[in-house]
Amino acid sequence: MADNVDGRTLNAVRAEQGARHERKERTRRALLDAALELLIDRGFSGVSLREVTKRAGIVPTAFYRHFASMDDLGVALVEESMRTLRTMIRAARTEPSTTTGVIRSSVRTLARHVRAHEDHFRFVTRERYGGTGPVRRAIEVELKLLSRELAVDLARLDALRDWSTEDLHMLAELIVTAMLDTVLELLDSGPGRDEETMHTAEKRLRLIALGIPAWRSKHR
Repeated sequence: MADNVDGRTLNAVRAEQGARHERKERTRRALLDAALELLIDRGFSGVSLREVTKRAGIVPTAFYRHFASMDDLGVALVEESMRTLRTMIRAARTEPSTTTGVIRSSVRTLARHVRAHEDHFRFVTRERYGGTGPVRRAIEVELKLLSRELAVDLARLDALRDWSTEDLHMLAELIVTAMLDTVLELLDSGPGRDEETMHTAEKRLRLIALGIPAWRSKHR
């Protein structure tokens, strides 16, 4: 016999809790999407809480059930944007067996992701230097995390096993910077120029790769 909670079965209580959680997640998603729509043509600091809640179809006071502040919402947007990118780039790095294959796969994965989530990337690239303090710091934290993960992957390569940790991180930061340049170029140009942009991006990364054998890394 099912347990009874205030006249309701335990299954009924769980179903109610699940429905409540689903409603909460839908509202949170609506707030994030509303903010992204408003950010298409302006900076994050120019978007108000009232505008976001109005577009999401909720009352302003309900906002605080999901985010502590607008900066908190901005940080959530940053984390969402970068989390998916890290996952996709990680997959692109591990699948091909050659350096050329890794570069080509990574660049094309990046381009697909940028085109699929242009609003996210316009937000991140715009706010990286001109955003509010918490949002700007969140972007830098995510970029450092991306570099660290890449440095760990690089350390597993035979050609880099003897490199110092400092040099591995330096190489990872060079690659991440090159990727960010590609993101900006993709956003600035139309989809019709993607092949040209990706070709330039591949050349940029190959140039970095060509310098690896000539570098003499020393452990301290």
